[in-house]
Amino acid sequence: MSVVSDSVVDTVKSKFDFTVDKFPLSGPDGLQTPLYGLFRSDTMDYVGKPCSKHYVAHQSDDVLALVESAGEAFEGVADVQCHFRDGHYVSIAPSHDQRRAIYGTSDNIFPRFIVNAGYDGRAFSAIMGFYRDACSNLAMMRQVEGTSVSIRHGSGLREKMDDLIQTFSVLRESWATLGDVIAELQSRQVRMTDFLDQIYGQPDQDSKRGVTVHKNRTEAIFRRLSRERFTTGRGAMDSQFNVSAWEAYNAVQGYVQHDASRKGSPSEFARIIQASNDSAVKKAESLALATLSA
Repeated sequence: MSVVSDSVVDTVKSKFDFTVDKFPLSGPDGLQTPLYGLFRSDTMDYVGKPCSKHYVAHQSDDVLALVESAGEAFEGVADVQCHFRDGHYVSIAPSHDQRRAIYGTSDNIFPRFIVNAGYDGRAFSAIMGFYRDACSNLAMMRQVEGTSVSIRHGSGLREKMDDLIQTFSVLRESWATLGDVIAELQSRQVRMTDFLDQIYGQPDQDSKRGVTVHKNRTEAIFRRLSRERFTTGRGAMDSQFNVSAWEAYNAVQGYVQHDASRKGSPSEFARIIQASNDSAVKKAESLALATLSA
């Protein structure tokens, strides 16, 4: 009997209620090529990269097999979020409580598992992430060893359920490692102004717009940081703006996920994926983790 609820199954099916179909690509005047393109059946949008005639595109049922395998490994799935952009993204929340307290009882993190099944010619990936109560951030620290696994790209994944469950079981064990790293980041101090300078640098003083953008961004990040310190009972920053490396990372990640302007009106999950690939967030993670070896 599956440990994934009907509501989770229905969510995945309803969000990915289309197929991805392969059609030959032609050159000018109908010139034949050896390449094929992938297209969504509902919108006919082109997705992913050109492929060969031997490529077999995975479908929504394969993504559901990934979710069900994760559910078996984590003893249940409480909730999923789905997003499609050149592939399927799924955030999986385990149903059992694996909370880690980072600062007293006011700053907690909970595991999230992000699956990326792309049409980019690469293997699927599953990453151990975390949801932080204090700021509603859902983030992935990609540079922490052991927090990501690779899954062979392909279709017919339901036939490989045992292997998938084992893969997710390995990923599950990384939660303890990630929690330990984050707890250690809480014990390391950085000066927030220096932290931001290393990420964003100083604006060109001859560029009025550059100065304004820099000022507004810095103020937004400090407002977020101050609000989260109050929420978690850490109190006001000292006169030197010293904070933990954990707080500094989250202030930048939270700003990029929630506050930074984006074209269009991306969904919440789309903003999470965009933030995970953002250069400033990656630099913030590197700087925070560097404090562990300083």
